[in-house]
Amino acid sequence: MTDKLTGPERDAALAELAGRGWELIEGRDAIRKTFRFNSFIDAWGWMSRMAIHAEKLDHHPEWFNVYNRVEVTLTTHDADGLSALDLKLAEKMDA
Repeated sequence: MTDKLTGPERDAALAELAGRGWELIEGRDAIRKTFRFNSFIDAWGWMSRMAIHAEKLDHHPEWFNVYNRVEVTLTTHDADGLSALDLKLAEKMDA
């Protein structure tokens, strides 16, 4: 089981993520970002690559795809909130 982020570690992570376009979801200890691509194929290809990273981390996003847009929500259900796994996956998604 992964530990939930707390205190200064969480605050620092949220500040860095906000600078990269992630937002805290009101009412949940989760973050969200919308990624936009040139086409459906580009969006789907990105999702396929991210699925490989998610599987390696054994940490899977909540996501929604419409045409060239992918909305991603990250949280660690086992920890009941944000964890280091969410930070790792967000970093891969932003790369």
